[in-house]
Amino acid sequence: MLTERFEADELDRSVWAPWYLPHWSSRAKSAATYQVGGGELRLSIPADQGLWAAGVHPTPLRVSGIQSANFAGPVGSTIGGQPFLDGQTVQEEQPEFWGCTPRYGHIEIRMRGVITPRSMVAFWLSGVEDVPEHSGEICVMEVFGSRPQGIGMGLHRFRDPSLTEDWSVVDLPIDVSEFHVYAVEWRAGSLDFTVDGAHVKRVDQAPSYPVQLELAVFDFPDKADLVDGVPVPSLVVSEVTVS
Repeated sequence: MLTERFEADELDRSVWAPWYLPHWSSRAKSAATYQVGGGELRLSIPADQGLWAAGVHPTPLRVSGIQSANFAGPVGSTIGGQPFLDGQTVQEEQPEFWGCTPRYGHIEIRMRGVITPRSMVAFWLSGVEDVPEHSGEICVMEVFGSRPQGIGMGLHRFRDPSLTEDWSVVDLPIDVSEFHVYAVEWRAGSLDFTVDGAHVKRVDQAPSYPVQLELAVFDFPDKADLVDGVPVPSLVVSEVTVS
């Protein structure tokens, strides 16, 4: 269904949208800082990048991320993927976008992250939320710089009453600043997570609806006391495969 190696000099806009949940903010304020070419996507957060959803998100947050679909309602509606507040309303209307929305299959990413105690990187698959119940999230990998040996993975139920929360952090002897392959085998009723081909975690349930792919690097300015200066965190991806 998808083999993305980022060999062109531009992001394939038929597959990827270079904004992070723009309906809760705006395209201008959620635009990713990125470069593509030479077989890599390089997402970063330079020191002068502004806050995402400033004044709305409960804590200061900066993000550079891309996603493979987007669905939301008109301005003022509560229809939209991944709300972070009760009754949250759309701030900027977005056209529907369906770049890559798999339902089951083997999904993997080859990536590395350069992070500090105030940043994180993640790759996750979130329900497209054409209805609120289609909101389950398959977290393939999530790593905070404050615990770089801990790989978060599993299932978040969010607004899907058919699912049960099953997410955990697994400590692995790897260096996330080097390339590794993180993957999930998604079948009806089960999820099997691997890192570099080695089985790490199984979940005996799964979403039964299409998801969108999301990959991003995050910076948390309220943790600035943990590091000197304003480091530039980054996420470098060499391949994304959906089969």
